[in-house]
Amino acid sequence: MASVGFAIPVLPGKTDVDRDAMGSCWRGERRAAYEDARRRAGVMKETVWIQTTPMGDLAVIYLEADDLDAAFGSIGGSGAPFDQWFRDHVQDVHGVSLADGMPIPELILDFDSGV
Repeated sequence: MASVGFAIPVLPGKTDVDRDAMGSCWRGERRAAYEDARRRAGVMKETVWIQTTPMGDLAVIYLEADDLDAAFGSIGGSGAPFDQWFRDHVQDVHGVSLADGMPIPELILDFDSGV
């Protein structure tokens, strides 16, 4: 299982929009569509946090999938209505176009105590 963590800026004034949208995916009206989209993408786990910093808020994302490239490709390229909504949301709240591709961050440290 491959995993990745990354942070993406939240545009000014968009934190509550992001919080509400992710809440609708986690516990609200978009939950079934979100879960279906992630299954289709091969995502096994996705976790999102909001981190407040002096430079503004960040969304901190952790994702697990057997094939991260395929997962990002599915999320960025699917024609399913939920996936289109999600890409539009990310563009609006983060200023990033998932349809243009999401580069996977470079891993520079990986510690595991073995416990």
